[in-house]
Amino acid sequence: MITVLPVETPGLGDRTYLAHDGSVALVVDPQRDYDRVTALAAAAGVRITHVFETHIHNDYVTGGLALAREVGAQYLVNADDEVSYERTPVRDDQVIEVGDTMRVRAIHTPGHTHTHLSYALEAGGEQVAVFTGGSLLYGTTGRPDLLGPDHTDTLVRAQWRSAHRLAEELPDETAVYPTHGFGSFCSATQAAGLSSTIGEEKRTNTALTAGEEAYVEQLLAGLDAFPAYYAHMGPANSGGPGEPDLSAPSVADPAELRRRIEAGEWVVDLRDRTAFAAGHLAGSLNFGLDGQFVTYLGWLIPWGTPVTLLGETAEDVAEAQRELVRIGIDRPAAMATGGPEDWTGGEPPVSYERATFGDLKAALGGDDLVVLDVRRNQERAEAHIPGSVHIPIHEVPGRLEEIPAGRVWVHCAGGYRAGVVAALLHARGRDVVAVDDSFDNALDLGLCPLTSGIPGTRDNRQEINA
Repeated sequence: MITVLPVETPGLGDRTYLAHDGSVALVVDPQRDYDRVTALAAAAGVRITHVFETHIHNDYVTGGLALAREVGAQYLVNADDEVSYERTPVRDDQVIEVGDTMRVRAIHTPGHTHTHLSYALEAGGEQVAVFTGGSLLYGTTGRPDLLGPDHTDTLVRAQWRSAHRLAEELPDETAVYPTHGFGSFCSATQAAGLSSTIGEEKRTNTALTAGEEAYVEQLLAGLDAFPAYYAHMGPANSGGPGEPDLSAPSVADPAELRRRIEAGEWVVDLRDRTAFAAGHLAGSLNFGLDGQFVTYLGWLIPWGTPVTLLGETAEDVAEAQRELVRIGIDRPAAMATGGPEDWTGGEPPVSYERATFGDLKAALGGDDLVVLDVRRNQERAEAHIPGSVHIPIHEVPGRLEEIPAGRVWVHCAGGYRAGVVAALLHARGRDVVAVDDSFDNALDLGLCPLTSGIPGTRDNRQEINA
């Protein structure tokens, strides 16, 4: 009997997999903090003998090489990938024996990258599963534009053909285990569900229900921006990242925190946006651990800027540090724990207001009021507040001068992104109000003219909670 165990990384929207037969195990697409994988293997009483990469990842730094070295496993990477470390090269249709019971066949499935491989797992003469990485996802596929516009057209068509190859070569009952699609920006669209089979994908996945041209048109129309830090992931993974250092950073006192802020470094408060708005260290930024902390911090930060972490507990700092190593921010500059009163050196904490869309409606028409919408372009196109200024969250740091003078009411779809931007603006001296509310309420209040039946209505719109 084969057991497949997922290791969730919800902050990045990815999964790692450990599959075992009770004795030996294989791992697919391990995250940088691979101690979660070794702990899972130890709990199952199995030995990891093979570590597989489906592709050179764009959204995280892999732990595959370091894991393989630590446990003495083979590290299998496409022979056509240009990497600077020794690995076991694998090619299309190659079969790898894993222990006495498991056989893995590599299937070239380009689309997310040119050299992408899926891995079909067979045991006892039966096709058990296929690990599809960034190829066939639940109800969708991986996005084809991460290597740049010169590659997008070739890759999107290759992605359609790859999905069809998997559907044609594997039985309907084969379980599908993708790496991306659980909130990752590597997914072309939001994936549907948490489990699936080849047969289910044949019935529901646009790549398998639509013709090539319809699929291409629909997928390309749905693509939006992806995090800026992706540019650094491919080179890091091709270079062979080592074991992460998760030891605690040095502790900074209030004077050091102030020096770091004044030097232009990032001092990041990990508390939720409610606590931060109520009182915080002047000049600090807010990326709460309760949301997509690492995605948005990695997206907005000028790469290489030192980061100091402020958490209520050492455990909060450790959690943030673990998330940061996954995208290659390996060592925080410093840390501090407690609350604002511990970080300000006797100065009173600063604060700003939070509000609802009802409060915003009541305030509209007042003097010096600016409504700043920080949602993505596609969200904005579906419905928006007339007269609002639109700057997607990831563009805000470079477009600060475009925000008009006055009191800035910042909103997104659920409050998290608005909190991030409100903190950023407040640190730069702007008078802000963070709208911490669901955009559904803006629709209900009539703040956004909307025609029933178009994408973006309550009935048709995909829920976005950030």
